[in-house]
Amino acid sequence: MKRTLLLAALGSLVFLILGSPVYAQGESGVWTESSTQWALIAGAFALALAAASGAYSQGRAAAAACEAISRNPGAAPQIRFTFLLGVVLIESLVIYVFVISLSILFVKWPAL
Repeated sequence: MKRTLLLAALGSLVFLILGSPVYAQGESGVWTESSTQWALIAGAFALALAAASGAYSQGRAAAAACEAISRNPGAAPQIRFTFLLGVVLIESLVIYVFVISLSILFVKWPAL
């Protein structure tokens, strides 16, 4: 428990230290071509990470639901409902990231 807490605190500290230059503002806050490209890359990376983690989570949920139904077939309707609700919530997070990535794409790169 202590080790996990220490690793979480250390990870948060490293994240805050490495993320602090993000808030530094250049000349009057104007978007340059370089910052637009980095915004697009960040949106694509966020979408890839969300899709990969969502697929992994859905796979684990399906495996757990199959195992639970095979252990207790009488509880299949309740397990199925909980599984479907969980998969819908997992997928909604991926869709939210997709919408955010599209908004970054079309707001920061209006030439499309």
